Amino acid sequence: MAARKRIALYGGTFDPVHLGHVEVARKVLELFEIEKVVFIPAQIAPHKLGRPVTEPIHRYAMLALATQGDPRLVISTFELDAPDRRYTVDTVAEFQRRLGDDTELFFIMGADSWSEITTWRDWERLLKMTNHIVVTRPGYEVSPAPSGLAERIFFTDAVMKDISATDIRRLASEGRADDNAELEKLVPKPVADYITKYGIYRNSNEAKLHN
Repeated sequence: MAARKRIALYGGTFDPVHLGHVEVARKVLELFEIEKVVFIPAQIAPHKLGRPVTEPIHRYAMLALATQGDPRLVISTFELDAPDRRYTVDTVAEFQRRLGDDTELFFIMGADSWSEITTWRDWERLLKMTNHIVVTRPGYEVSPAPSGLAERIFFTDAVMKDISATDIRRLASEGRADDNAELEKLVPKPVADYITKYGIYRNSNEAKLHN
């Protein structure tokens, strides 16, 4: 019998995608023998309703720039194409339907998302549906998997980069865009160039905090 393909789903707003996201994807490919990581940018994250999210076209473009040249990193517009909000449990169910039984699915989340998992829609069903990879940081304490689910939840601190999208938006909003050196420490160079060219975060909430 042929081995099942392994595909990982990586959801989030990616506002913007940064070097931490890319390194997570590449480490997961290596550590879990994944064939492809599918980035699934959200139309808007249900738990981030209080903050405006950058237009989907820009977030998609930045993801495309960040993943270009690596065919193992792909992007799905499944959630962006939805007129209504989608929940992770619905997204995972749809990919299971599309890919069928010959694919073993994994869902990637950060430690911050894991700490909020009990607030997610149908979270217990979600955890039972598929494998989950929780990417934490060295020295970062995370709560263990609920009883009976430990065999489906994998924790790894293999990624050393601790990058905040909030810090990136704040840096970009400060108007120091003529010198991309600081941005390029946090996001891939093509993404830094894109942020600068289109002034993506120039008028963001983070900018208002500094005025």
